[in-house]
Amino acid sequence: MEPASQGAMRRIDVISDVICPWCWIGKRQLERALTLVETPFAVHWRPYQLNPDMPAEGVERAAYRAAKFGSEERGRELDANVADAGRAVGLEFRHDLMLRTPNTIAAHRLMRWAGERQDDLAEALFRAYFQEGQDVGDHATLAAIAAGAGLDGAAAFLASEEHLAEVQAEDATFRRIGISGVPSFAVDGQVMFSGAYPAEHMAQIFERRAA
Repeated sequence: MEPASQGAMRRIDVISDVICPWCWIGKRQLERALTLVETPFAVHWRPYQLNPDMPAEGVERAAYRAAKFGSEERGRELDANVADAGRAVGLEFRHDLMLRTPNTIAAHRLMRWAGERQDDLAEALFRAYFQEGQDVGDHATLAAIAAGAGLDGAAAFLASEEHLAEVQAEDATFRRIGISGVPSFAVDGQVMFSGAYPAEHMAQIFERRAA
């Protein structure tokens, strides 16, 4: 990860996956935390695949979660916990609309391509998946989401393999340095914590690091 260069704005890297509900909750906490600190930070989104071996077409979500957590009932319990945490920060999760667990490599490529519009695209992708149940592994769906976020040209980009190698390399690097859960937050290139911490806690960490 890149440290902030001398004289540049301090940097926060958010290592996340677009199908991680705690990453959306963490985004809300981060947004509030940044209003509580005096130091300005530039936020960058970095790729991590929760399911790096997911088939390109994704899988049916209920069956996937039953296999992962032991039963559909346990999966529903975890969804309810997420929904409660989401409501606490003003987010509504519509798990009833989420029918597939997608492969997210294309979404990560799109996030890298978005450049300075990453934050807008991240919000659009989270909303599309968690509130609208859209398949964020499908290229046509991703192109439409990007267009809705004000980014033109996504369809042509996704038809290429641009940024594929870079995203795969970043994902592998984060695993190699020991990151096993997201969201994880790095300040000026140093990983500080993982998890959707309360905004006040995040702010304290960011200010201590900045000092």
